[in-house]
Amino acid sequence: MRIKSGDTVVVISGKDKGKKGKIMQVFPSADKVLVEGVNVVTKHQKPSKDHPQGGIIKKESAIHSSNVMPYDSKAGKGVRVSFKEVNGKKVRVSKKTGEQI
Repeated sequence: MRIKSGDTVVVISGKDKGKKGKIMQVFPSADKVLVEGVNVVTKHQKPSKDHPQGGIIKKESAIHSSNVMPYDSKAGKGVRVSFKEVNGKKVRVSKKTGEQI
């Protein structure tokens, strides 16, 4: 995947189009990502030891990785990613600015 946990991304399609957020978790086998503040769903939680109050909880749900692009602060928008070899290591590079991500 061209996206890693901790990256800042921008959503390019869906109900949250245009929102920016940080990737909290990546699920490579399902090709999905969990982005902070994006795709917030409500879950009805029964009272338990962890949540003694129970009730309706809002939490983020995973979205498909094709619906997000890495955000480049220098370009000010989402950018495509290419790979380049630097000192024998494979690094991600922004196609727009040419800088390492």
